[in-house]
Amino acid sequence: MPKNALPPVAAPLLIWYKKNARILPWREHPSPYRTLVSEFMLQQTRVEAAIPYFNRFVLALPDIPSLAGADEQTLLKLWEGLGYYSRARNLQKAARMVMEDFGGRVPASFADLLRLPGVGPYTAGAIASIAFGIPVPAVDGNVLRVVSRIKASKKDIGDASVRRAMEKEIREIIPDGRAGDFNQALMELGATVCLPGEPICGRCPLAADCRGRIGGVAASLPVRRKKPDKKIQEKTVFLLSCGGRLAILRRPDGGLLGGLWGLPSAEGFLSPMEARKELLGWGFHPPAVESLPPAKHVFTHIEWHMKGIWVQIDSIPSTNPFTWASAAELRESYPLPSAYRFYLKYFSDRL
Repeated sequence: MPKNALPPVAAPLLIWYKKNARILPWREHPSPYRTLVSEFMLQQTRVEAAIPYFNRFVLALPDIPSLAGADEQTLLKLWEGLGYYSRARNLQKAARMVMEDFGGRVPASFADLLRLPGVGPYTAGAIASIAFGIPVPAVDGNVLRVVSRIKASKKDIGDASVRRAMEKEIREIIPDGRAGDFNQALMELGATVCLPGEPICGRCPLAADCRGRIGGVAASLPVRRKKPDKKIQEKTVFLLSCGGRLAILRRPDGGLLGGLWGLPSAEGFLSPMEARKELLGWGFHPPAVESLPPAKHVFTHIEWHMKGIWVQIDSIPSTNPFTWASAAELRESYPLPSAYRFYLKYFSDRL
């Protein structure tokens, strides 16, 4: 075997996986549709966080036709709190393409899966191998970490050529008839044993073959280029309350949180005088404004630093630009991103 080749890890890995695989809803009752939904959710969400969303989603939209035909507000409400809402829209676009181009059946082809909106090589590989047993790799961050440590590779996993080389090596050792189990086993090992920072080498079935462990460098791997600092955006968020209802508005389509409902806001941290001027522009003449504690929400490339303003409105002018929703309506009907969670809880507590 070449010095830097990936060792034949399939046999011990599959034995370990059979004994240690987590019980997950998409594994308990597998189907191509459930695999499709779960893989979209898991693109940017931890398994534990995704489980209740998955259960709720497939209960409401149990198949491709129901997903393809769902109205956008229902779709986004089911996704509320998961973040990265473009995933939900792409998932529905994918369902509609499956209806139009594949007769309502998730395609059993890696190439056809790649045609679906929101599906890249990892997601296509995961669905193809798990749902259909096609011997293609599914290389996510967990797998990149595991393979880097096994090989003691110090190559930057952010480099596309490094990922492609690992995909090729993994493809060569996928066992016949076990592609789905093998890919899930690699991901499971990275998620539960070969952890970021300090791996739990004493529980690893591949410890004997792991060059990173043998060389004492596993904890320092993989090598990943430093991400650029997140851009900070300062905002003043308004909680306008009248008769137990809160002012919300639909954000413009496109861009960050496009098409979702949110709280009225203004760029920058406004002083009380500036906040009153903003309110006057919306048609309100409140007797007072109250400052609320600050909050922060972290997106992939942006951080929102927020200052809250509480405003009690006696009556709602007919020309105001907002929709007014009760706490029950906010829970049941309007998809509001988790970026506003702190202030929504404040509204509920006030009620």
